[in-house]
Amino acid sequence: MNFEIIGKTEQIEVIASGKSIHDLRRLEKQYGQGKWRKLKGIALVRLTNGRIRRAELHWYEAHGMGKKEIKRKRYLD
Repeated sequence: MNFEIIGKTEQIEVIASGKSIHDLRRLEKQYGQGKWRKLKGIALVRLTNGRIRRAELHWYEAHGMGKKEIKRKRYLD
């Protein structure tokens, strides 16, 4: 990850869950069985050069496992 999340992630929405997740088999093999969901939200991120920007983030999450594979999709500022 080439950024650090600062503060709280807001406007969280579920993009996909269960069988509609394309990488479900890989996620279960890598992290274990669970009720997987793909989510998106908005947060402030600190880049490696020190700049702070607002960005849309996508990640996978399952109950009790937390956020996995967080990706920055686009900047919003």
